[in-house]
Amino acid sequence: MSVPKYFELHRPFLDILSDGHVYAMKELRSILARKLQLSDQDLSEILQSGRQTVFANRITWAGTYLLKAGLIEKPARATFIITASGLEALKTGPEVIDTDYLLRFDSFKTFLAGDSTKKAVGAASEPTKQKDETPDDIFESAFKTINRNLQDDLLSEIMKLSPAAFEQMVLDLMAKMGYGTFVNSSKTTSVSGDEGIDGVIMQDKLGFDLIYIQAKKWKKDQVVGRPEIQAFVGAIAGKGGQGLFVTTSKFSKQAIEYASKQHIILMDGERLTEYMIEYNFGVTVKKTFEIKTVDTDIFNDYDMDGESF
Repeated sequence: MSVPKYFELHRPFLDILSDGHVYAMKELRSILARKLQLSDQDLSEILQSGRQTVFANRITWAGTYLLKAGLIEKPARATFIITASGLEALKTGPEVIDTDYLLRFDSFKTFLAGDSTKKAVGAASEPTKQKDETPDDIFESAFKTINRNLQDDLLSEIMKLSPAAFEQMVLDLMAKMGYGTFVNSSKTTSVSGDEGIDGVIMQDKLGFDLIYIQAKKWKKDQVVGRPEIQAFVGAIAGKGGQGLFVTTSKFSKQAIEYASKQHIILMDGERLTEYMIEYNFGVTVKKTFEIKTVDTDIFNDYDMDGESF
């Protein structure tokens, strides 16, 4: 199964604590993973930001929400114990202890309102519109949406280029990615009579390995089929290098299967723009957000007789 939403972890979280014992977060993660029968793939899924796994992030937020509602307490750093309210929630609460249920607790309403000076009642109505997601989930979703829009904008700009300019752009992108970054390491072949090869770059500084590139600026609704890949394979046959086929459109299933057998790397419009964003090619940083978390190591330094060491 996939990793549950944070609110779907509330009841399992409380179930584990229902014996009244103190549990460390590390223990809770391990027990919950087994209890939910999550696979290694589920547990290794990383947030778009790359900061932590989806599973760890959602457990953290589940614990935060339960804590703010007063259903659990933290007797020590990164440890939890259930409260009387938490036990009551297990007995009388719904099967899924979601945000709507937690809103019956004033401390949780105040937490969602984000300002203790506001009236708790009704102050959290706006945040609960996205009650199925944690703040990190919302940020990740917004980040993905912004990047998808950026990819569309990039493709629109690319489509304004001439075929020759597009070929050069692909080579420049490869250089930005670390290929052919030294002098005269990349060059564009003649636009005419190129036998299906639009560019050649060197994979290493001494030029032992060559990468032959074909770059086709096709409309998004067009599909590059197997015949085009076959022609490219024929063009680089016997040259002793590797092949990269780049297009602004998509590849057919047959083209993908054939390219895999021939060890040809394919880069469609989506992947092309993903690399452009990743390597800051053709884009500029509009705004930077820093999402910070507690550095527990620094606080551990104060645990020896209350003195730093």
